[in-house]
Amino acid sequence: MSMKERLSYLFGNAAFPKMKNFVDKSTLFAFDLDGTLAPIVSNPCAIGIPDSIRQELSLLNEQASVAVITGRSRSDALHHLDMAPLYLIGNHGAEGLPGWKDREQVFSIIADQWQSQLDKLLPIDNRDGIMIENKGVTLSIHYRHVCNHKSAHQMILQAIRELNPQPRRVGGQFIENLIPEGAPDKGMALRTLMNQSGCPKGFFVGDDETDEDVFRLSDENLFSVRVGRKISTQARFYLRGQNEINRLLREINLALGARSQRNSRQ
Repeated sequence: MSMKERLSYLFGNAAFPKMKNFVDKSTLFAFDLDGTLAPIVSNPCAIGIPDSIRQELSLLNEQASVAVITGRSRSDALHHLDMAPLYLIGNHGAEGLPGWKDREQVFSIIADQWQSQLDKLLPIDNRDGIMIENKGVTLSIHYRHVCNHKSAHQMILQAIRELNPQPRRVGGQFIENLIPEGAPDKGMALRTLMNQSGCPKGFFVGDDETDEDVFRLSDENLFSVRVGRKISTQARFYLRGQNEINRLLREINLALGARSQRNSRQ
């Protein structure tokens, strides 16, 4: 079966019943933030979660185990969420994961070393719109606002090749994420949280390259949804866009409520 044949639209006639049959209160519901709970914007500091999504997410958080697994730092993500999910994991899985606190200190030292090296490899006076963001345990290099994206990307990649120690590099749209080798990714984070919460099933929604670490997991107890159709994704299902997240959350809440009512009558 080809990737194209395998990927199904979540609200299609075949996929939607599968979702409703999958979700229950033994499911850990996990979401990326940017591009998933919040629309992508040109200025990352200006993201906002629509009120309708915030309300549905809060309702889900009251009746099930909810995690947000984001590339942002935990403090930054919490500021934008304006709510506290059961689990909030930052830095692509490398921050806030139970059992990893000591290792986070090592990752933080490495991130600071990279920043010092990049200050020499990409001098501030010569960055021309390139922005280096130190998120505590990982680094992100943004180049959305440069004049020549191709030239800037080549310069960034050359600088990354000279870093010591070498990072795990995960690219995105006008961004390069630098993650310490050995740091947990989003896939490891989700599995850890399922064990921590006692949830035998996981439901994950994301939209970018770092979310593929979850989508690649092969487990019948995982239900994976990508925001935006992409043939090369390893996700099983997709939404047409971020504007369908509110409907997804609403349908999950309805399914959980209906199941609770049915169980109470038995």
